[in-house]
Amino acid sequence: MNSISVKNVSKRFKNTLALDNISFNIEHGKIHGLLGRNGAGKSTLINIISNRIFADSGDITIDDETVVENNKMHDKIYCMSESNYYPNYKVINIFKWTNEFYDCFDFDKALNISKQFGLNVNKKLKNLSTGYNSIFKLVIALSLNTPYVIFDEPVLGLDANHRELFYKLLIEDYEKNGRTVIIATHLIEEVANLIEDVIIIDKGKLLLQSSIEDLMMEGYTVSGTKQDVEKYCIDENVIGYDEIAGMKIAYVMGYIKDDKLNDRLHISSINLQKLFVKLTDNGGV
Repeated sequence: MNSISVKNVSKRFKNTLALDNISFNIEHGKIHGLLGRNGAGKSTLINIISNRIFADSGDITIDDETVVENNKMHDKIYCMSESNYYPNYKVINIFKWTNEFYDCFDFDKALNISKQFGLNVNKKLKNLSTGYNSIFKLVIALSLNTPYVIFDEPVLGLDANHRELFYKLLIEDYEKNGRTVIIATHLIEEVANLIEDVIIIDKGKLLLQSSIEDLMMEGYTVSGTKQDVEKYCIDENVIGYDEIAGMKIAYVMGYIKDDKLNDRLHISSINLQKLFVKLTDNGGV
């Protein structure tokens, strides 16, 4: 089956349990969002999936093959991360080197994308700004036609115009090649309209995995007076509250109970960022 399967994966660094028995599947051919607060375990998980570090226990397979010490994964998956693993060469020379190392690298595409971003390919890496260092890594990732690609905080240091260009190019590439994309980011509002499925981890544990469509259908807010809202929320799965100007807002997972509503209560949808904040504030659904 074409997918990434994470089964009972745990990883500890000295006294810190970075991942705690995490299991989920990433379906092929979709854009997935991997969300978590700083220190939640996202980068550790990504590094294990991309075979940069090993799990203490559990297993990760891609298309039913283990990733551990498997040379076939070289052409299966690529991870663009915050860390820079490239030597301090000119950008153009790194493109040439990558072209030799990966059969699936599109050298002409890399030059074209660099031009769109205004990336000077004759500069050495250490002479690039933070933003253009991120752009360089994005160009590599977008030009490698691997079936699976991971973007770990992809727009670090990018201005608004460059972020919009990246999202545009990502969608174009996804629609043309149909590969699996995983975006790990804290800029949830920016990717909310891109991702089809979401995985939320917190403190090394899996909080939830769901399609965006299902998640938005099952999450909603109830607002009104404190007394009315608290009465409605009895026996409901409430993930958090806000109080604004004498009004109380409850964030609820589940389906709207029409028989518990009155004319003073207001129901509305919940956006992905607010849902994420409330889930990670309270540690789960």
